[in-house]
Amino acid sequence: MSWQRPDGRQPNQLRPVSFELGFTRFAASSVLTKCGDTQVLCSVTIQPGVPKFLTGSGKGWLTAEYRMLPTATSQRGERELMKLSGRTQEIQRLIGRSLRAAVDLEALGERTVIVDADVLQADAGTRTAAITGGFVALSDAIAKLLQQGELERSPICSQIAAISVGLLQGEPFLDLNYVEDVAADVDLNVVMNDQLGIIEIQGTAEAGSFSRTQLNQIMDFAEKGIQELLVAQRQALGE
Repeated sequence: MSWQRPDGRQPNQLRPVSFELGFTRFAASSVLTKCGDTQVLCSVTIQPGVPKFLTGSGKGWLTAEYRMLPTATSQRGERELMKLSGRTQEIQRLIGRSLRAAVDLEALGERTVIVDADVLQADAGTRTAAITGGFVALSDAIAKLLQQGELERSPICSQIAAISVGLLQGEPFLDLNYVEDVAADVDLNVVMNDQLGIIEIQGTAEAGSFSRTQLNQIMDFAEKGIQELLVAQRQALGE
């Protein structure tokens, strides 16, 4: 018997996704990203100057920070203050790497972009929602700099989105929620650009292994999901 999705979605169907721009007042851009019951606030700060290793190079930098609110899950989690968990460090590095792939750092000039991804509610897929929503916030912030005349041209060179795909009972399923994520035998997170070029793949077999044929099926599902997310991003940005 094949896996029955708890929310009744088709195997290759995304959860409902939305982007609410201007969610907070003081960030250069802030976007409340919703993917099903997962909610991530993606905020962007742009400030002059770059890390020491880039000083004088004429290039900018982009970095990311990721946190989960204590009540983002059903049981309250401890706040990460002075020491970040390995999971948090890994996710924020993934977000930073993924979004740097969207930016021409020379066109950005010696500015630092900080993308803050704060998980308000977690139902799996927080890292992929952070990347997808983070791109919307980044694009919105850059558009404001262009309008203000602070940049001569946009440093955005690619559109970026991310999605999860899992294998349950040997079959692929797109955009896992928590129940599915826990039950999955294989779980992959895929980041792509608007040409469907692969930025990053994170994947592992939680139980057993998976075949090359199954990997191809997973990537087909990921491409479909990312294409739909790219459209949703453009609609949110009014493009």
